[in-house]
Amino acid sequence: MSALRLANCLAATGPICGDFAENRISSSRSRPGDSSFVTDPAKLSARNVTQRASRSLGERPSATVGSSRNLTVVAHANIATTPAMGTTTTVDPTSPDFCGEDGTVLVRPLADIQGGDREGKKFHVHTFGCQMNMADSERMAGVLEAMGYEATDDPDEASVLVYNTCSIRDKSEQKVYSALGRQRERRRRDPGMRVVVAGCVAQQEGQALLRRVPEVDIVMGPQHANRLHELLEQVDLGAQVVATEPIHIVEDIATPRRESKVTAWVNVIYGCNERCTYCVVPGVRGTEQSREPEAIKQEMQRLAQAGYKEVTLLGQNIDAYGRDLGGSAEDGSGRRRWTLTDLLHYVHDVEGIERIRFATSHPRYFTERLIRGCAELPKVCKFFHIPFQSGDNDILKAMARGYTRERYLDILATIRRYMPDAAISADVIVGFPGETEEQFQNTLRVMEEVRFDQVNTAAYSPRPNTPAADWPNQVAELVKIDRLQRINELVLQHCLERNQRYLGRVENLLVEGVNERPGRQGEVMGRTDTNRLTFFRGSPDLIGQIVPVRITDVRAVSLTGELVSDAAAAAAAATTSVVA
Repeated sequence: MSALRLANCLAATGPICGDFAENRISSSRSRPGDSSFVTDPAKLSARNVTQRASRSLGERPSATVGSSRNLTVVAHANIATTPAMGTTTTVDPTSPDFCGEDGTVLVRPLADIQGGDREGKKFHVHTFGCQMNMADSERMAGVLEAMGYEATDDPDEASVLVYNTCSIRDKSEQKVYSALGRQRERRRRDPGMRVVVAGCVAQQEGQALLRRVPEVDIVMGPQHANRLHELLEQVDLGAQVVATEPIHIVEDIATPRRESKVTAWVNVIYGCNERCTYCVVPGVRGTEQSREPEAIKQEMQRLAQAGYKEVTLLGQNIDAYGRDLGGSAEDGSGRRRWTLTDLLHYVHDVEGIERIRFATSHPRYFTERLIRGCAELPKVCKFFHIPFQSGDNDILKAMARGYTRERYLDILATIRRYMPDAAISADVIVGFPGETEEQFQNTLRVMEEVRFDQVNTAAYSPRPNTPAADWPNQVAELVKIDRLQRINELVLQHCLERNQRYLGRVENLLVEGVNERPGRQGEVMGRTDTNRLTFFRGSPDLIGQIVPVRITDVRAVSLTGELVSDAAAAAAAATTSVVA
């Protein structure tokens, strides 16, 4: 089973923020053979000619770091759009300015740095975190393949080792440092190896990460994923790079190296403008940047040509799509030209794409117009991931979520009015600062009332540079653990209860891969329209097809079924709906 799909109730939705997934780019996945997925290597290097000519690496004032390394700080402009290097300056690494300053490149001596020929060299990408991170990892893997590197499952074989990190909780952040520690000695022995720390921890820590792990070559924020080739070239010239400055996302540098040949992530909006008091995302992923609708549609068309059947449109706050694109609707309503609803209508007719999902939604922007659009568009899967975080209005206000419990319940009631068979998942945080037992009970009451199909649960984890981390009324760890256990028990109960509805029914499954669990040979796996992970005995030749499967057994986290062969039963699957 692909690492991008988690076979459990608490994580099956693959939340946009969280440490629910940990993945590695695998060399065992073949890429689509369509010519549209071939990147001209010249495209990667043409933008760097001016940068190479303008670099001034001959004169290097040095500053001492500890007792063993000499580093020079070279200030530069926004190198996404202005590649020319700036003037060379000396910075005291013990001063506060050394840590976290945007737009800097740390330079070390060229001695012992290998570069040039990449034939036979390999890369490994280890991903911590959410769907957005998975999509970013695929983009970086595509860049590395276009540069001539080969993928490997074994990090010890990799010449370029990329850790794409998550900082949403302390646990996921500590996993990153543990992984880096395991590679420290090898990096010291192999000066030609490149260690890249990308993602949210990199953006959050900046140069401080280099002080903690000086063996790292590149520290780069999520906005720089498509620029990995440029940053590696700087390392080959002797630079130790920190790329955390805000930039406009550079599109179409290389085709992502996708883990699946059936389903694909498609980014539609980057960043987040919300200011939830517990969340680091706005600080590490920047403000919202919507992609142009035509670029999104063209990417989906290329995916369809390559044989993909399902796309998941991604955004930290996907309902905000189009707010920064400008223009007004042509219907005279006065609303903005592009919304998520408009985008869904616009891409719905892409031939070959059979299913469209989107994540993650914010209740503040989940409108009845969007719900109606989802009900009207047959390709849009009737599965909605809408975090509610808490069932108590005072806690929601403290979180700065911008909605009430009543508003959230009204959204879900509207969804079920338009689509009685829809499945709904959510995110919940327990133990937020100041949460009392009664307020926690209000969250349980919401869950009892809604009976979610899937829920991602988490105990509150204070994160740096967030308001809630500094509040004095922190909940004791033992209390948080107790509440998390109690809510997880309820989640599993509801998941099993909701899955019971499927027993004996015929569901259309998009087959995504083989079941790789021990003792389950001969099985394949797929998902229903409502995102139920389902296993059944079948040939790998079915991968990429939508087939009817009768559900014969249910668990809280998955379904089991049998392939339906007769035409009548297959036709019944097209009209079967599960009553909520």
